[in-house]
Amino acid sequence: MRIEILNGPNLNLLGKREPGIYGDMDFESFLEGLREKYPAIQIGYFQSNVEGELINRLHEVGFSSDGIIFNAGGYTHTSVAIADAVAAISSPVIEVHISNVFAREEFRHHSLMAARCRGSVSGLGLRGYELALLYFAWK
Repeated sequence: MRIEILNGPNLNLLGKREPGIYGDMDFESFLEGLREKYPAIQIGYFQSNVEGELINRLHEVGFSSDGIIFNAGGYTHTSVAIADAVAAISSPVIEVHISNVFAREEFRHHSLMAARCRGSVSGLGLRGYELALLYFAWK
């Protein structure tokens, strides 16, 4: 099984950026632990702050991965192009957000991607990625 994790803008700063909201662990350490815990699952990873690079990656892996776990960050609420890219691929996508977007600013309450995703996980910290991974593993 091959699962791809995509992280959008500012998620390269996890562990440093607003630890009260996003925690104090960097994503690479979390990912290393995830790969150790689930060695039978190939977990690819890509992060970019650039919208077009995220779209290109969706096009690259979106027809060959068994699932995609995607935290589009702020693009979740603004990017029609990313939502269209999610709709265009055949791999199922689960939208993940580290913080509870519904407990934050009003503009974060709407996801342009959600209707095109298999499901969403929000507010469970980095654990949300693992829960999305388990969904794909249990299918």
